[in-house]
Amino acid sequence: MVVHDTEQFIIEHYMSTNKNIPYSILELDTVPAGASHLQVFRNSLDLAQKAEAWGYTRFWLAEHHNMISIASTATAVLIGHIAGGTKRIRVGSGGIMLPNHSPLIVSEQFGTLGSLFPGRIDLGLGRAPGTDQVTAQAIRPDRMNSVYNFPQEVAQIQQYFSINNKTAQVRATVAEGVDVPLYILGSSTDSAHVASKMGLPYAFASHFAPDQLFDALQIYYTNFQPSVHQETPYAIACINVIIADTEYEAEKISTSLVRMMLGVLTNKRNYIQPPEEPTDEMRELIQNPAFQRMFKYAFIGTKETVKKKTQQFLKETGVSELMVASHTYHHEDRLKSYELFAEVMEELSYEYKS
Repeated sequence: MVVHDTEQFIIEHYMSTNKNIPYSILELDTVPAGASHLQVFRNSLDLAQKAEAWGYTRFWLAEHHNMISIASTATAVLIGHIAGGTKRIRVGSGGIMLPNHSPLIVSEQFGTLGSLFPGRIDLGLGRAPGTDQVTAQAIRPDRMNSVYNFPQEVAQIQQYFSINNKTAQVRATVAEGVDVPLYILGSSTDSAHVASKMGLPYAFASHFAPDQLFDALQIYYTNFQPSVHQETPYAIACINVIIADTEYEAEKISTSLVRMMLGVLTNKRNYIQPPEEPTDEMRELIQNPAFQRMFKYAFIGTKETVKKKTQQFLKETGVSELMVASHTYHHEDRLKSYELFAEVMEELSYEYKS
């Protein structure tokens, strides 16, 4: 199906869905130059506490390894840290890269979290390594077997959480009967097939891999099979957002994100650098096709600018929920951006109801 037809299908889906869109945060615990990991973890908790007050639905932590700019390596540990310091917001993984782990251990970890923080823990599962191939090999040498068996290992986790597993020879006793919903994560159409077939919610990484977003959503929406876990499709899409009082201020703050993405593209990752005055050279760099692909869903500007882009994105994708990532050097800039985005979503919700 051509892209135009795909987009038309999603627009029709959007028109028939509820317009009160939940909004959530994807946290990577990015490390600014000169900051300690302890300060990063404290800032992350501070953000989660404020996000809870601002009406965010979830606070998900991503799993990455061997990257000096990202500290969310021990994902389950950080989920406990955030959940223990908040009261209502859901906390989860965006995601646990399942081929890096044993399904039994994942079930035990998240079953424990689900008991400690009942009704507040989410388990998002992906199959990408969350790192380079050499590090992936060091994490788990036989991980490719797990990649090929990803749907079966997701089902295995479901079984460990089931009360019907009590008679099994191998049990995750701390998980049995615990309410921890599963989400399938992905950046390609492969994961859309898995999520639709298993009747699970689906989260797409459009903040860094937007190319297959529409095709993946169409596959998910049209092939979704209702399950005991989810009666209707539930899609989450992630975007990058930086909001400031003026367009120039937002552009300046975003130079840290630009250099972070440049490091990803050139495989020269570094700590998050301080913002700098935007230059013609940097603006020209952003126009590079490779950069434009990664930056497609980076909404940067004033509240009004981001509001218009967000509204259009919701219309084009028909997603049930928005997940937001915001990478800045200064913690205060990030807090302000997330607070203003919460205002954007509240205003959109009010306008939809009017």
